Amino acid sequence: MKLIVGLGNPGKKYQGTRHNIGWMVIEELARRHGQSRPRAKFEGEVMDATISGEKTLLLCPHTYMNASGRSVKAAQAFFKIDPADVMVICDDLHLAVGRLRIRPKGSDGGQKGLRDIVHHLATDAVPRLRIGIGQVPDYLSRPDYVLGRVPKAEQPIMIDAVVKAADAVAHWVSQGIDSCMNRFNASPEQTKNTNDDAGKEKAGN
Repeated sequence: MKLIVGLGNPGKKYQGTRHNIGWMVIEELARRHGQSRPRAKFEGEVMDATISGEKTLLLCPHTYMNASGRSVKAAQAFFKIDPADVMVICDDLHLAVGRLRIRPKGSDGGQKGLRDIVHHLATDAVPRLRIGIGQVPDYLSRPDYVLGRVPKAEQPIMIDAVVKAADAVAHWVSQGIDSCMNRFNASPEQTKNTNDDAGKEKAGN
């Protein structure tokens, strides 16, 4: 069994914000693979899914970002899921907008939701899929940036990233982390092209 976690914050005011990109991927996975209606459990919203024949639980913690570990730990402990079978999907300020990076373990990189999950599971060997939201501009604070809505110029890039992230998660379930990294981790050239495209869109608006 796999546990797939999308990080975000509950409430209408957070819908469509950069920090909720993990929830957007869960919504896409639910659309493709969902086998039940969403229900409240483990301090979050969960849905049963089947991906490549494997039973999977989709989880969106409702604890707010910085306390995500409580929800994830409750689900992981209830189903006795190995941390290596938990995939966390979150935003990343250190990656270019729309870039994906999959890793089997490592530091939290300053992502507080991921940090809390690592703390509660007592291991950093938790697979994670990060989606780039770009660096904070000088005129904004970090909270204002991550809790801001994705601007129109970046929306096509982020929609594409959500689709690719859902593809990557499904590939991870069926083929494993190494194959997933080889296929979906963007090369520097791909990242450059993405940034160039974003710049052209902004210039055209």
